[in-house]
Amino acid sequence: MQHTIKVNDTAFQVHTDGAGSPLVLVHGFPMDHHMWDSVVPMLAQQHTVITPDLRGFGGSGGFCEIAPMERFADDLIAILDQMDITEPITFAGLSMGGYIGWQMWKRHADRLARLILLDTRAAGDDEIQARARRVNAEGVLANGMSGVPAAMLPKLLSEATREHRPDVVAMLTEIILRQDPRGVAAAQRGMAQRADVTGWLAEIDLPVLVLCGEADSISPVAEMQGFANQLPEGQFVVIPAAGHMPPVENPAATSDAILAFCQGLPA
Repeated sequence: MQHTIKVNDTAFQVHTDGAGSPLVLVHGFPMDHHMWDSVVPMLAQQHTVITPDLRGFGGSGGFCEIAPMERFADDLIAILDQMDITEPITFAGLSMGGYIGWQMWKRHADRLARLILLDTRAAGDDEIQARARRVNAEGVLANGMSGVPAAMLPKLLSEATREHRPDVVAMLTEIILRQDPRGVAAAQRGMAQRADVTGWLAEIDLPVLVLCGEADSISPVAEMQGFANQLPEGQFVVIPAAGHMPPVENPAATSDAILAFCQGLPA
């Protein structure tokens, strides 16, 4: 079901499916809620699955010059409030969605039952990475989104997916091309200034599942396992046959790991 949720002067597009305890799936960059389409049917058998379009992405408005991860987190809480969802949620975020997940814990820990971090990082950008994000932000504002899929898909998808899954390549290309450059630029600037959260890890006192595609080159297995090991209640799972996008590349294994974790089982 599609909802338009108004928070102050901003309209957010939010989709809900299924019934049960709330599971919020937060998309990565530069995408929208459709990146979760392949896992929602499985997850919705046991949960109320909530898939929002973040500020400036998909069907949501709220364009701004810089979209900090803190603001995305606060937006999500405001959306949940408008939906009268007071029960603690399971939050799952991929890549940029994971950056938002850290802020959900820092700012709104009382609203979380558990946290799922997919193909993301705890470390902040160094100055070279941050500068590249700011340059890319200016590039999409000047030139639009047409060149973004060719630049990003080799990093987002495993080589096997790119060679043998043209349907996946086409689907992600379509999602990326329809994003508004204003939202993409704001998120790039927000990610460039995001916090390094490695000092928070030992304090995160709720169950956390860390998922990583086995062929992820953006947030590699060794890096993700390294920060997962520092989480007091962390579990770490490698998703086979996937790069940076396990919910798209291997939705069955991704769904199985999430459902097991939400049931309190080893993922």
